[in-house]
Amino acid sequence: MRIDQYIENKKRVHGRPICAYVYDLGRLRKHVNTLKSGLPAFCRLFYAVKANPDPRILGTLAPIVDGFEVASGGELHKVHQEKTVLFGAPAKKQEEIEEAIDAGVEAINVESFHDLNRIEWLSKERGAVTPVLIRVNLSRDVPESHHMMSGVPTQFGVDEREVPQIIQKALQMDHVRVEGFHFHAMSNNLNAEAHVQFVSMCLEKAKSWQNRFELDIHTVDVGGGIGINYWNPEEAFDWSLFTSGLHKMESQMDGLTLVLELGRYMTAAAGSYVTEVIDVKANHDHHFALIRGGSHHLRLPAAWKMSHPFRVHPIEEWEAPYERPGMKGAEVTIAGELCTPNDVLVKSEYVEELRAGDVVIFDYAGAYAWTISHHEFLSHPEPEFIYLEEKQ
Repeated sequence: MRIDQYIENKKRVHGRPICAYVYDLGRLRKHVNTLKSGLPAFCRLFYAVKANPDPRILGTLAPIVDGFEVASGGELHKVHQEKTVLFGAPAKKQEEIEEAIDAGVEAINVESFHDLNRIEWLSKERGAVTPVLIRVNLSRDVPESHHMMSGVPTQFGVDEREVPQIIQKALQMDHVRVEGFHFHAMSNNLNAEAHVQFVSMCLEKAKSWQNRFELDIHTVDVGGGIGINYWNPEEAFDWSLFTSGLHKMESQMDGLTLVLELGRYMTAAAGSYVTEVIDVKANHDHHFALIRGGSHHLRLPAAWKMSHPFRVHPIEEWEAPYERPGMKGAEVTIAGELCTPNDVLVKSEYVEELRAGDVVIFDYAGAYAWTISHHEFLSHPEPEFIYLEEKQ
């Protein structure tokens, strides 16, 4: 069963407006296998659970990825315990650190001197030695990033200028072990060549600290940040160019392992938000289509102030005893059912035709979509969650 078939079946058997997240697990499985097969042997592929923690998504990814990256105790509880886990968050609660240590995670990110002190203390209480990755806020910015997470003041990581001091402090401790460095600095980068250069820079800095302090490290974690081109999906991040650049770094690795924590790039294309048009009207000479759903289900376009990629699935049947509202050959704004002007998913985009009863499919909704949205506002019903498999 594909999305179009789901829509047709739903229209035949249910009178309420269509509103659903549809996850294509077969497509996800194929995509992630392709990503992994292109990486050199010194790379490990982790999934950043924050992108989409849906249990069926996690279950699909578990046999393929090398591990999960989690950013809370809640995410730690959701991942498959048999998989390797990296734990990182800027404001760790004590109980989260305790749970991460007790779970035997591969490493915990150190975001500050206070972080390091707490991990040492809690590890000592347990008689454990905890591997840590020092998260670095680089002095140089990464201009290709959609969100600036490095090179500028942020709440993330240790200022690069203070990395030598935190290394020295860690080396004086008995219950933490510096396993490597973490450099997550990008968000939604679309430039593959720039991403290769970023990885190379991270590797160079990690090796310089390794040599200076004679560290027995194994991991250079460059985070995620590989993006989805929501504005022009046909001009996507060039994964082949990126992996080709990684393969050329093999001689520079010197036994180190490179970790990628992909989130959005892994799951976005496998999810769609599917919703029915409730009304179409003109207001001050502009067309509006009002849908069942909106930013309380899919907050990303409002948060990024963008028009989300969409397509129209026309429904020809119209059984109501009154005229059907619609518009043709003009720009339309697609808005949701909330009582706020910010509830907009598409702003002034041209469509050939759109009518009440038609269904709009918002593609690339498999990441940073449902779980970042304000579900409780106005207490509308949640969408359905539909999972498509290859065999369907």
